[in-house]
Amino acid sequence: MEYSKQDIDELIDKYLSGEATANEINILEQSYMKASKKISVHDVSDIDVVRINDVGIESWQGLIEKMNSNGARTLAIWQRIAVAASVVFVFGFGIYFYNQFTFRVKQGNQTLVSDVGPGGNKAYLTLGNGKRIVLSDGNSSVLAKDADVEIVKAANGQLIYATGAKKAHAPDLGYHTIETPKGGKYEITLPDGTRVWLNSASTLKYPASFVSLKERKVELKGEAYFEVAHNKAAPFRVRSAGQTIEVLGTHFNVNAYVDEDAIKTTLLEGSVKVSLNDPKDFKLLNPGEQADNSGNRLQISKVNVEQAIGWKNGDFVFKGEDVKSVMRQLARWYDVEIEYKGNVSDIGFVSTISKTKKLSEVITALQATEGVHFKIEGRRILVMP
Repeated sequence: MEYSKQDIDELIDKYLSGEATANEINILEQSYMKASKKISVHDVSDIDVVRINDVGIESWQGLIEKMNSNGARTLAIWQRIAVAASVVFVFGFGIYFYNQFTFRVKQGNQTLVSDVGPGGNKAYLTLGNGKRIVLSDGNSSVLAKDADVEIVKAANGQLIYATGAKKAHAPDLGYHTIETPKGGKYEITLPDGTRVWLNSASTLKYPASFVSLKERKVELKGEAYFEVAHNKAAPFRVRSAGQTIEVLGTHFNVNAYVDEDAIKTTLLEGSVKVSLNDPKDFKLLNPGEQADNSGNRLQISKVNVEQAIGWKNGDFVFKGEDVKSVMRQLARWYDVEIEYKGNVSDIGFVSTISKTKKLSEVITALQATEGVHFKIEGRRILVMP
């Protein structure tokens, strides 16, 4: 018996709601087996890929396990469905069983709703000799060894520089650079023991060894949180787009993205000196204060430090930011583009949202604020009044 597309759609709906009978599940199985045999490089229209994706790979695995058939037959069926899905994927029908997207098309009005998963531990390390290493989660390993320095990647997404016995002098190992892409973050322990958390779309350049150096100087683009190892003999300096931060040992956050209006330095512990191009033009920060560098002018204010380091603790913390500021943060973490339609309100957002949530969940929470609406289309967010 032949079943129409409408019949199959109704059976899928019943399966998803848990109401399908054993016979109806068998009909679904046979239908997709038949469709998978028809798929070729010339004809992929015989299978409703969007509806398959509604069920998802895990659901289909469960469906097949429920079949009253032997293991060999089950494996063969599963392989056919997997092959069918992979062919459809290659031809761009948007069926993503193995990544973070889910697409649903509602028949009739053809409304497209998509979702994007959160970022994670991803970065790239460039050594002094130009070698580039991809960093991610996974088993711990020794990435490189140069003179008295061993570079280790931990399984929890952390890069560690381990040094041997202290030497009075050490060879110049050059500078290393660690970069996080959009949708990435990474933690690194520098050769002097300083810990640094890098936010998305950020770059840190630093000496591969601090031995014999009279100052510990690093360069930052983007955002990072520093826990500086104390060393009175060698001040720690962070250079970012026209300003320098000098410390001996302290905890602070620097937001120096090029698409932000100002460089913001927030102190949590200890003390820091923030100076501009003229070393005589500087401000001293106390814990709980923030230096705002906009237009080569420093302004100091008391701030909520939890807001400044929310990203490092795994949260978006919004305390009155306008929609464009919020969208820039989402663009970096979810690696998406932002497009504005019409005159969007400048109303401030007040919310704390986990960065582990999918993009649609974050958008839903933000949309509770009146005067702004969002729509996700692939890797783009439309922002509308």
